[in-house]
Amino acid sequence: MRFGRSLTLAISALSLAACTSIGGGEGFSYGGYSLVRVKETRVGNDSMAVTPPREWNKISSSLFVDIHSVEDWTQNGPYLDGISFVTGLKDGKALVYQRSRDDRQVPKFRSNMTPLEITAMIESLFRVRGGAVDFKTVSLTPRPFMGYNGFQYDYEHLDGDEVRRKGRAVGAIIDGRLYLILFDAARSHYYGALLPDFEAIVSSARLV
Repeated sequence: MRFGRSLTLAISALSLAACTSIGGGEGFSYGGYSLVRVKETRVGNDSMAVTPPREWNKISSSLFVDIHSVEDWTQNGPYLDGISFVTGLKDGKALVYQRSRDDRQVPKFRSNMTPLEITAMIESLFRVRGGAVDFKTVSLTPRPFMGYNGFQYDYEHLDGDEVRRKGRAVGAIIDGRLYLILFDAARSHYYGALLPDFEAIVSSARLV
């Protein structure tokens, strides 16, 4: 599937750069884009608001099973880059649609997950549904997010399309639900060029 190179994913061929950019795979298509302007914007199920430092493009169709909790943006198209917003994913929900008969399953979110378990869930998303043939954790560190104790997860992956990509996810479990912003992009040029945008968006994030 083309997990938006975004959560932008699972996060494009997760990736949530679908998965809103998660690695190359088979099957999803997008119905279109809408412009995200430089102003505070509510994302996902409207429980999180962010302010982008420049205009982005919202992908009109969700890549995730809990459609109201996830939103994907891209700057240059989901094959090259993407940001995914997970806004209050509930206990027992998955980040991507999957059938019970599927041989390989992405773990469902649990409200008592540790940051390490959440990163394992993200890695599984890229491997099982994003088409990653190689995935490496770079770092996992504590980081405040929207005023709560959260984490930052940095990773790299090589997808079946032979494009190397990098990603960063910042998130926290708040009141038993997962809030996460995930950035995934081609390692050559696009990741470095758009990382400042991602950091500005993360810093602007607030609960509403």
